[in-house]
Amino acid sequence: MQVVPFQSLRLDPMERLNLGISAGAVAASFAFASPLFAASVALGAALEALNFRALRAATRRLFAGELTVGHAWAAGFGARFVLLAAGIGYALHAGAHPVALTLGLSTMVPAVLVGAWLQRPPVLDPATLPPPPPPDDPSWDRWSVWRAREIEPRADEDEEPLP
Repeated sequence: MQVVPFQSLRLDPMERLNLGISAGAVAASFAFASPLFAASVALGAALEALNFRALRAATRRLFAGELTVGHAWAAGFGARFVLLAAGIGYALHAGAHPVALTLGLSTMVPAVLVGAWLQRPPVLDPATLPPPPPPDDPSWDRWSVWRAREIEPRADEDEEPLP
C-alpha cells in the first residue's frame, strides 16, 4: 500500500476570515448560551463553509474555462443546494437549535463583507492618472465599459469600427 503524504489545505482569505468569525461565534455562544446552542452554531458554520468552498471551486473552474455553462454545471449547482437543504433538515431533525443553526449558516455574510473591504483595490489619485482621450478619438469605439479596457479586433473584422 502506497502512503500519500498529507497535502496542506489551502484556504482562501475569505475562508480564513470566515473560520475566525465562525470560531468567535462558537466561543461566544458557548460562553453565553448552552452547549447545544454552540454545537448548532458550529454545525451551521461547517455547512456554510463547505457550501462556500464548493461554490468557490466551481466558480474558479468556470472562469478558468474548465467548465462550460450547461446542464451538468446547472445540475451540480442545484445538487449543492439539495445537499445543503438535506444537511440543514437532518440537523434540525437531530435536535439542533434552529436560531443557532441559522446564525452559523450566516457567518459567511460578514466574512465576505469584511474580506471585500480588506481586499479592495487601492484608491487612485486622479492627479496621477493620464488624461482621457478627446471625445472624438476613435479609440472610444473600441472601449468596453464592461471590461474596462479596449477590445481587440477579431482577425475577421476590419480595423474600422461600425458606425
